[in-house]
Amino acid sequence: MNMKIFKKQFPLLEQYTYLDTAASGLLSDDVLEFRQDHDLDFLVGGSLFREKRDKLFLKTREAVGALFGCAAKRVALTPNFSYGFNLLMEGMEVSKKVLLLRNDYPSVNWAAESRGFKTCYAEIDENLEENIAEIVAAEKPDIFAFSLIQYVNGIKIDPDFLLKLKRENPNLLLFADGTQYCGTEKFDFEASALDVLGASAYKWLNAGYGNAFFLFKEHMQEQIVPGDLQLKELQGKNKPHQGSFIGKFEPGHLDTLNFGSLKTAIDLINKIGMEEIESRIKDLAAMAKKELTELNLLEPAVVNRNLHSSIFNIKGDEKLFQKLRSNKILCSQRGEGIRVSFNYFNSEADLDNLKKQLQ
Repeated sequence: MNMKIFKKQFPLLEQYTYLDTAASGLLSDDVLEFRQDHDLDFLVGGSLFREKRDKLFLKTREAVGALFGCAAKRVALTPNFSYGFNLLMEGMEVSKKVLLLRNDYPSVNWAAESRGFKTCYAEIDENLEENIAEIVAAEKPDIFAFSLIQYVNGIKIDPDFLLKLKRENPNLLLFADGTQYCGTEKFDFEASALDVLGASAYKWLNAGYGNAFFLFKEHMQEQIVPGDLQLKELQGKNKPHQGSFIGKFEPGHLDTLNFGSLKTAIDLINKIGMEEIESRIKDLAAMAKKELTELNLLEPAVVNRNLHSSIFNIKGDEKLFQKLRSNKILCSQRGEGIRVSFNYFNSEADLDNLKKQLQ
């Protein structure tokens, strides 16, 4: 698809230089159209509309599974990452030791810390992988829970390192938050080192709020026993029944508007092609890293790593943040600086515009 035509899916791009996907993705015309049709169908259909919902959820599970390399029957739909991850940790024996990354996303760390798990920590810096390997060797944790991409500065963990870590520690369970990752490049969950991957879809998938998913390896069924959840039985070929494994993560009714939005957002990604999306994001990320490094705006931990995402935290205070805002560049204040993030709908012109305001 011609990218200029595609950019028209996101009307906000006509008004702003949007460097804030790490905070929130955009609403596309396709998703808006689905949402309008959905509510109209509900308006005129009532309980007749309700009868179609299981088919919609099945299609959503299949779309998520196809995009990320996981069988649809092992895809759970949850309202957000935090909900699903807290449920996951609730189902783990509290006697287990959990390795966390210091200053990782709060929803990841709090879920372990607040439940009284024994915890140990690895530092997030240029030697991230070596730090993790050292702590695993010394502390022998049962679970490693972490974000694939760090939300403050965009540091990205090496997937080859995770495979090596899993080979050397086959009993170590890897639970990953992919909220800042899913939708940025091709990913095959089944071939990955991960045991569980969860992600909210309102960022890089541009699916709106209120939808997330969790992917599970087959063997996790024996590992997780969420407590006394009262689950509603929902029918459907790939919909788990009451008391089943995935059903434990989907109590009660699911939201047809939000999970239909997720399906529509994935359809749009498939129209463009994940290879094209990955290529554009990686090209922009490489250019941005080079330019921002030359301007001496990045921390050494980012500059000195070969692998990085398209999220950057640049040196800057409130005054610079307001200057960018007043020049219609949308970004976020995170940590001690200003976070900018580049999605596939961004362009070199957006990077040039940012540079112009930074010089």
